[in-house]
Amino acid sequence: MPDNTAFDETDLINRIKLRDQSALSELYQRFGGLVYGLAMRVLQNAGFAEEVTQDIFLKIWDQPDSWDSTRGKLLNWLMTVTRYTAIDRLRKEQRRPSWSAVDIEDVLNMSSKQGLLDEQDTMLLRTLIQQLPSNQTEAIELAFFGGMSHSEIAAQLNLPLGTVKTRLRLGLEKLKTMWLEAIGQPNE
Repeated sequence: MPDNTAFDETDLINRIKLRDQSALSELYQRFGGLVYGLAMRVLQNAGFAEEVTQDIFLKIWDQPDSWDSTRGKLLNWLMTVTRYTAIDRLRKEQRRPSWSAVDIEDVLNMSSKQGLLDEQDTMLLRTLIQQLPSNQTEAIELAFFGGMSHSEIAAQLNLPLGTVKTRLRLGLEKLKTMWLEAIGQPNE
C-alpha cells in the first residue's frame, strides 16, 4: 500500500505556496497540537509556547520552501524547527535582565483588568503611554486596554506579527523607564 502522507504534505505545502489559507489551516489542524506540545515541554510557559507555535506556522506561510520533501517528512522537520525555535526563545528569555522593581507589564495588566491602580496612578500611566511614539502607543493600548492578542493586533493594523511584538517590547521598555522615573524609583 503506497504512503500518501508524503503526497499530502507536499500538496499542502504547494497549496500554501499558492497562498491558500485553508491549506495553512489544515496544516495547523494536523500539527499545531504537536508543535505547541513540544514548545511547551521545552519552555514550560504557555504564553511562550503559543508564540513559538505562531512563529513556526508564520514561517511556513512566509517561507513554504524552507521544507524540502526530499530530506524527510514534514512532521520531523516541524519538530526540529520547533525545538530549535523554543530553545532560542529560552536562551533569549534567560539573557533578559530580571527586574526587581515592579514590571510595567504587570502594572498595565493590573490597571486594565483588575482596576488595582488608584486613579492618580492610572492617569500617570495613561499620560506616559501618550508620550511614547504613536505606533508603540497604539500597540500597547490595543494589547492592554483593548484586550487583544498579538495576532489580533497584527491583523487589525495589517502588520507582521514580529513588528507588533517589537513595538510592544520597545514601548514597554520605554514605559517602564518613564514609570520608574515618575514614581522616583531607580531603573535597575
